Amino acid sequence: MSPLNNSPFIPEALNDLIESFRLLPSIGPKTAQRLAFATLKMPSDQVKSISTALSEIKNKIIYCEMCQNISQEVKCEICTSETRDRSTICVVEEAMDVYVLEKSGAYKGLFHVLHGSLSPANGIGPEEIRIGELVSRIKNDDKVKEIVVATNLNLEGEATAMYINQIISESGTKVKVSRLARGMPSGSDIEYADDTTISHALGSRVIIDEGL
Repeated sequence: MSPLNNSPFIPEALNDLIESFRLLPSIGPKTAQRLAFATLKMPSDQVKSISTALSEIKNKIIYCEMCQNISQEVKCEICTSETRDRSTICVVEEAMDVYVLEKSGAYKGLFHVLHGSLSPANGIGPEEIRIGELVSRIKNDDKVKEIVVATNLNLEGEATAMYINQIISESGTKVKVSRLARGMPSGSDIEYADDTTISHALGSRVIIDEGL
């Protein structure tokens, strides 16, 4: 804990705010302190706006029943769009990855969000992520011809990609499974890739059985 948090002179309410900010990923003690003091300087209406947004996000955001992406409706805008290529489903680990791929403009198909990746060391198996829902989608939709696996290029992401390929192969469907090209650095997360890299990785994707 930082020296500031140990000070008997820091108001309890401010300390509580600092500790609350520290609950967020990648927020260390110093960043949490800066955010807390910045909040103190903000106009009351802006602070109230942030507070309201934080409260509403848990009440209004749900998971799309088709792709498991975040949504405010039972089915998200991507799944209900008539302009998307319904023959392709891009599988990603997190909802943030959907945003990154959409921002690149290189992908026009549907998505499926796993909400994680296989990690036996951390007790995360197929039942803990949304692989079962993916297989059900494929079996119940004969329009799907290709699954593009866009999991992260690390050990967990690669294991997840291989498992998806295996389970789809065993499902009896004729859907092909492809993987993003190696244009992305090994060990990298989709979240941090730029638009050009994403476009190249998608355009040069390879069939898993042939490319791995």
